[in-house]
Amino acid sequence: MNKKKARESRIINTDQVMSLDLNNYNTLFGGVLMRKLDNNATLSARRHARVKECVTASTDSIDFLHPIHQTDSVCIESFVSYTGKSSMEIFCKVIAEDMITGERRIAATAFLTFVALGEDKKPVDVPQVIPETEEEKFLYDTAKERAEVRKLRRMKSKELAAVISLDKPWDLKEEVYA
Repeated sequence: MNKKKARESRIINTDQVMSLDLNNYNTLFGGVLMRKLDNNATLSARRHARVKECVTASTDSIDFLHPIHQTDSVCIESFVSYTGKSSMEIFCKVIAEDMITGERRIAATAFLTFVALGEDKKPVDVPQVIPETEEEKFLYDTAKERAEVRKLRRMKSKELAAVISLDKPWDLKEEVYA
């Protein structure tokens, strides 16, 4: 299987914060940022795998480190930090820049996992990733630990799904709540 450098999957997208993107605290809605992260990560995955479709398998975490204000620009950088057989871990960092002062800060970080799909909608093998920078090497070297945590979390989610109800609360008998 061929190999690709992490930088070959790098996607950088900078946008301004619009008033419609703000919550009642006048900071960027978390959901708006999540949509932007998923979009960026999808493009990194597709660029790495060179397939028509990549699907989100998981969002490990989105850690909101600093609020993003309307006076900020939002720069999202994503790239493939590790690969499995058909899966790709995508690292995303969010840099907020105050457009008045020029101050830049890491506003958020995130890890998402994508699976590359072939024309038949089945997973296909992806190239391995080659880290080059100190940041890329750190993420690569720590990826197996995140993969183990991800695997355990997925197992626990399946256990939970097996016991939670599909019943509509309004259809339950009163004795359930007694």
